[in-house]
Amino acid sequence: MKLNTLAFLTASSLFLAACGNDKTATPESKTAEVPEATDLPLNSLEQKLSYIVGTNLAGQFQRDELSLDLDAFILAVNDVASGSESRLTQEQIQEAVATVQQQAQEKQLLAQQQASAKNVAEGLAYLEANAKKEGVVVTESGLQYKEIVAGDGEMPTSDKTVVVHYTGTLTDGTEFDSSYKRGEPAEFPVTGVIKGWVEALQLMNVGDKFELAIPSDLAYGAKGSGQTIGPDATLLFEVELLEIK
Repeated sequence: MKLNTLAFLTASSLFLAACGNDKTATPESKTAEVPEATDLPLNSLEQKLSYIVGTNLAGQFQRDELSLDLDAFILAVNDVASGSESRLTQEQIQEAVATVQQQAQEKQLLAQQQASAKNVAEGLAYLEANAKKEGVVVTESGLQYKEIVAGDGEMPTSDKTVVVHYTGTLTDGTEFDSSYKRGEPAEFPVTGVIKGWVEALQLMNVGDKFELAIPSDLAYGAKGSGQTIGPDATLLFEVELLEIK
């Protein structure tokens, strides 16, 4: 859980207290026990907003894999509503926030390590099997390519800009990008893409269509890219070189 989550919790507590602090409310009404869910109507604006805040809080705790202590939460709301001072010192608050942040970082690192190990194993298995297929060429760098359609145009050099159509997938078949689906080809400098593409493009003639299997060290490596391309993922592409600018 990030620091802004805890800030949101604090703000939400104040918001809940403010919702209950109208001119007709009594001190008893602000500190009353929480009724059973089946007994609580959600008709007024105050009730709806309070329920929305509660939903957000509970959802955030679930996403962060934390347990929401309802008694402590209600205690905080009542303290704010009654004007009581915080029961935690600033040092205790900072310590709690730091602990949660550290736990979150450790979970994230562990998840990344597990995903990396999985992707490395799957990538190596795929590359080993693919290298044995008819027509697949393995370069010194580890790039694998297969010519699907032979073109007879020029070959781009590193200082050129190319126009291509392509589809990119993971080894499990998950598609993460496609110029075909966007309805227009992509245009970029030969050296403006991942290493595997830089090498492959300079092996192609205009009109060629290649299948590429790109090891992770020639793709996005340990960092991955976006939500779909995980750490150390092997990437597969079908690339069609349309034009050299």
